[in-house]
Amino acid sequence: MTPPTERRDVVIIGGGHNALAAAAYLSRAGLEVEVLERLDVLGGAAVSAQAFPGVDARLSRYSYLVSMLPQRIIDDLGLRIRLAPRRYSSYTPLPGTDRGLLVDNHDATATAASFAALEATADAEAWGRFYEGTQRLARALFPTVTDPLLTRSEARAAVADRAAWDALIERPVGETIERTFADDLVRGVVSTDALIGTFAPNVDATLNANRCFLYHVIGGGTGDWNVPVGGMGAVSGELARAARLAGSILTTNADVTALSPDRIVTVRQGAPSGSAHSTGADATERRIAADHVLVGCSPQELARLLAAGGADDEFGAAALDAEGAQVKVNMLLTRLPRLRDARIDPAAAFGGTFHINETWSQLQAAYDAAAGGSIPDPIPAEIYCHSLTDPSILSPELQAAGAQTLTVFALHTPDRLLTERTNDDMRSRFERGVLDSLNSVLAEPIEPLLMTDGDGNPCLETKTTRDLEHALRLPAGSIFHGDLSWPWAEDGADLSTPALRWGVDTGLPGILFCGSGAQRGGAVSAIGGHNAAMAVLESR
Repeated sequence: MTPPTERRDVVIIGGGHNALAAAAYLSRAGLEVEVLERLDVLGGAAVSAQAFPGVDARLSRYSYLVSMLPQRIIDDLGLRIRLAPRRYSSYTPLPGTDRGLLVDNHDATATAASFAALEATADAEAWGRFYEGTQRLARALFPTVTDPLLTRSEARAAVADRAAWDALIERPVGETIERTFADDLVRGVVSTDALIGTFAPNVDATLNANRCFLYHVIGGGTGDWNVPVGGMGAVSGELARAARLAGSILTTNADVTALSPDRIVTVRQGAPSGSAHSTGADATERRIAADHVLVGCSPQELARLLAAGGADDEFGAAALDAEGAQVKVNMLLTRLPRLRDARIDPAAAFGGTFHINETWSQLQAAYDAAAGGSIPDPIPAEIYCHSLTDPSILSPELQAAGAQTLTVFALHTPDRLLTERTNDDMRSRFERGVLDSLNSVLAEPIEPLLMTDGDGNPCLETKTTRDLEHALRLPAGSIFHGDLSWPWAEDGADLSTPALRWGVDTGLPGILFCGSGAQRGGAVSAIGGHNAAMAVLESR
């Protein structure tokens, strides 16, 4: 029997951080809002978890740093969020040597000396000029991400730096890096921001790497990446608190199974966490009609829901292809490992971003290997230690014992290398490759430093692209729900509706993107949620 149809002003599909931000804004405006989250916990990829049984440590399981969350949203919603800066930008060992490059945000002299030790003094000066250019873009563009879209011409005029615009927007950013820097290691450090979550060669003619690079260097108007105190779950927790206080209904274990073009949402409620379609006796089906449906899931997932809701294939054919290209590894150590360069304190090296086998030539070789169907050897990766900046994620006992977390984000490990059948085997191979890559730049192996959990297993958790698709329905593990878009509209684009002006249009009336699938989506920013809410309010 078909259940009676309930009514809401707004239904939001997915309970990630963007959805929670949208709910808070819309409920504060007096609308009746319900958020439907498939899992039993809110936050999507922005969550903290006790990853290791019997070990009192709450790790940011998926996303882990914050740069793109505007202070405007924090202030609007009264969020009690603390984002702690990191003193060190990065440390990068020179493979096969006992030297490396340490970039200290608070000591220009020490940073210059580190460049000199690599015989890259000229690149130190180029580094300063290059990042002055990125900061000009950041100061001009970041304040616009919570406003209606600028046009390309308006964005270029706002930047008011034709050289920086041409170098970072119009031409492949890899060309600019290659032209600006001479040292292989320095080039690699700079180019990583163009590759995090993006599978691309060093010089990418599609400019997808440029878009990735731009989002990595404009956050907060500075490009700084900060540590969320309390872990990423603290960010989503505050957004959920703001939504609840405003009156939003936040429903977990609610698996949306269909969405009709006229905004009828079908949801199976009470489904076991993580299930695709429960048929358990405890599950009930609901139908909810809404004036607006906001979509926190990917374009691919939206196409599936619309097909189940009776839509034709037009939207599905237009849904973007997506492919993740990363492996995430979480570790808990008894202490930080020693470095080959005994002059560098491990706390300084791991206090920023620790680059592993990410020279310019290694990055290109890794891309070529993966594009050819092989696991890169070595796997390029970067590491950060949350607990150095924010020990609160560890119990007092772990803190007193000197334990530390490590989060590894491995590049150029695309979903095309896996299948459902091979995922378990490939996870083991990726994990071994990441550990080998890390060991190649350390003075001691990492394995003996791994703590053991309550079951006697090493505190080591590895997530492939398929694991992310299974857990979070990220298409092919794509952390951005597909290729990133420029944070402006092209000249001459249709901006005639609120959904188009705010970059949240799906092509269907009243159905809007509010997550990473929105224009200016991607990263932990709440920008997609804010902009979808603004479009709804403007349309009313």
